[in-house]
Amino acid sequence: MGTSFGRLLIIMGLVLIALGLLFTIGGRFTGIGRLPGDILIRRGPVTFYFPLATSILLSVLLTVLLSILFRR
Repeated sequence: MGTSFGRLLIIMGLVLIALGLLFTIGGRFTGIGRLPGDILIRRGPVTFYFPLATSILLSVLLTVLLSILFRR
């Protein structure tokens, strides 16, 4: 269990680094985070943003990616 768990942590770390780079560098150009279906409410000085559609899209993509990576 130790080596498979360690491998999982390494892969998850690499995925998080890749996502961080995507949002930092490419996020300005791709439109990720501003999909139709994301909730944005502005009331005076308060802004509430909930990325619903973005969360669903990332969940589906990560599910497909991890199912491909860990297929036995």
